[in-house]
Amino acid sequence: MIKFFLMNLLLSFIWVALTGSLYYSNFIFGYLLGFGVLWIMNRNETDQRYFYRVPKIISFFFFFLFELIKANIQVAYDVITPKYFFKPGIVRYPVNTTTDFEINILATFISLTPGTLIIDISDDKKAIYIHVMYLKDEEQFIRTLKTGVERKLLEILR
Repeated sequence: MIKFFLMNLLLSFIWVALTGSLYYSNFIFGYLLGFGVLWIMNRNETDQRYFYRVPKIISFFFFFLFELIKANIQVAYDVITPKYFFKPGIVRYPVNTTTDFEINILATFISLTPGTLIIDISDDKKAIYIHVMYLKDEEQFIRTLKTGVERKLLEILR
């Protein structure tokens, strides 16, 4: 998988060198073009993980960007209005992760969202304790994290 990623980066840099314009959009276009070339060349290979993970990573990036903007707007609205709308609470969030790396990445992405803060991880590594600024329904919050961030991250990592 690393081999395909490095080959894709090399093809992107070759594209940028051939076109002579060093812009982000040109690099991204070269990356997508290289991805397509590599996919066509390696359709019959047994290891296709790279070609399934890259679209999932891009999808996760846009999903997380949307969630981040939504949370920032919610916090900013609460700050500029005279009435406070937050209802803080602490949630015990059961995780489906198996390794320390997965727990660390999940905790990092949860705490990057404004209004949430990781307090602790249980000793048996089966739960994360999260301080939530806008906790209306604990079950809905857990369900949203399970079907959103955790599911998408585990699809990428596994």
